[in-house]
Amino acid sequence: MNLELFIANRIVARGEPGFSRPVTRITILSIVLGLAAMIVSVAIVTGFQQQIRDKVIGFGSHIQITRYDSNISYEPEPVQMEEQYLEKIRGIIGVKHVQAFAIKAGIIKTEEQMEGVVLKGVGSDYDWSFFRPRIIEGSLFQVSDTGKTDDIILSKNLASRLELSVGQEVRMYFIIGNTTRGRKFRISGIYETGLEDFDNTYVLGDIGHIQKLNNWTPGQVSGYEVLIDRFRDMEDITQSVFNEIPYDLDAMNIRQLYPQMFDWLKLQDMNVAIILILMVLVAGITMISTLLILILERTGMIGILKALGAANWSVRKIFLYNAVYLIGKGLLWGNIIGLGICLLQKHTGLIRLPQESYYVSVVPIHLDPWHIILLNIGTLVICTLMLVVPSYIIARIMPARAIRFN
Repeated sequence: MNLELFIANRIVARGEPGFSRPVTRITILSIVLGLAAMIVSVAIVTGFQQQIRDKVIGFGSHIQITRYDSNISYEPEPVQMEEQYLEKIRGIIGVKHVQAFAIKAGIIKTEEQMEGVVLKGVGSDYDWSFFRPRIIEGSLFQVSDTGKTDDIILSKNLASRLELSVGQEVRMYFIIGNTTRGRKFRISGIYETGLEDFDNTYVLGDIGHIQKLNNWTPGQVSGYEVLIDRFRDMEDITQSVFNEIPYDLDAMNIRQLYPQMFDWLKLQDMNVAIILILMVLVAGITMISTLLILILERTGMIGILKALGAANWSVRKIFLYNAVYLIGKGLLWGNIIGLGICLLQKHTGLIRLPQESYYVSVVPIHLDPWHIILLNIGTLVICTLMLVVPSYIIARIMPARAIRFN
């Protein structure tokens, strides 16, 4: 039988003395609020990072295969990769889909406005899963291998600035050598992602138009996009793809293509780290104060236990068990409140944001069970370790004085 745990349970069952009761309640409340704040903070930041990351990937995929000299150009040299290379890439573990694309800079001109854009050509193999839920007017277009479609989709921002609507025809101009060529397109849909830099740039259309403008053969494209199953495997898969492609091609992942965007997202981790440190410190310091008060109010009990032969460490464990109980109670309610707030926001979108400033229209929530488990374990361990040193005060209590004090 664990004597220290038995005594600690009896103390809990009998309740705290009058003076320490409000102190313990304040301590539990601080742990509740601290853990709830940590859960909500981590859920919001990881949700924000995930949504922005998915939007960037939606425009550029996880990995792009292009020529070495065309990674930042809107007029790249054509790529024509043999089917054997594509089959090897599709066979890499973790690769979900491979699709061709082509890009070309152009200008949309109306009677009143003019806007520079990038036409991104896609084929019949294009994965529309990113754009499908983001179409706010009209519909997506279908690309056929037997003929070109004149349908395009553009962003809400472009449509608003150019005063365009679904079903309307629009003319786009391209520079070919020293001449200008125009093409007429029909707007089949309008999308909105919230990423203004991308929304203001990209118009999606049939890849056949770009191939014809550039006098490319049907097999020539600007490059290939590789979609993968798990983002955390992206670096390894990028290297595997690079090993399978011809020597004159390069494979770059989305983090390498847009380093400024991902560096900005990484900075958000610093905000979370500061919040976690502050919350744990507040909870730990409050627990230290509570432990000292509990020791002071039970000085007589400490003296009696020592007089009966109890070792200092044995007595200290009684109070540490008691403190762990208070921490556990705070963690329980902290999880209930924190997860409750997160689930409420996730399913209702109660708190909204200006999309032009934050790139999302509602506060995003991402709940990872491992994050919750690590927050609970980390808070429990750190707060308990912070109590070990203050508990040394028990070793300085003399039994005779303690009993007389009682």
